[in-house]
Amino acid sequence: MRALVQRVTRAAVRVGDETVGAIGAGLLILLGVRLGDTQAEAEFLADKCVNLRIFEDAEGKFNLSALDVGGELLVVSQFTLYGDARRGRRPSFTEAAPAALSEPLYECFVSALRRRGLRTQTGRFGAMMAVELVNDGPVTILVEREREGATT
Repeated sequence: MRALVQRVTRAAVRVGDETVGAIGAGLLILLGVRLGDTQAEAEFLADKCVNLRIFEDAEGKFNLSALDVGGELLVVSQFTLYGDARRGRRPSFTEAAPAALSEPLYECFVSALRRRGLRTQTGRFGAMMAVELVNDGPVTILVEREREGATT
């Protein structure tokens, strides 16, 4: 499971003309689910994201987390995080879990975030979405949990 975490001053996601999720200062999290991922990966990644110290303290150092600053969260499903473009010109998505497997894990991840008390908005799973954001910094971090025994 992978999360591309971006510190934002604001972010929103639209489906057609409808805004389905919007936040102020906090984190935009693009979430990719891989074949074989479990609820354990979703829980681990949710904890990692909200505790990731990428907000500045009074001295300008990355010492504060979204929990510390009361940041808002916007989670958008993104199977293309498992796109493999090492060969050819068209990415392969064979590592990405199909919707039937990834949607419950996406929902598990979102629930785990909400249990931590931060305002959490989402995109619409499986929909064609337009994501708008103002990256603060810019700060973008790739967070993932490799399964034990994984070779990639």
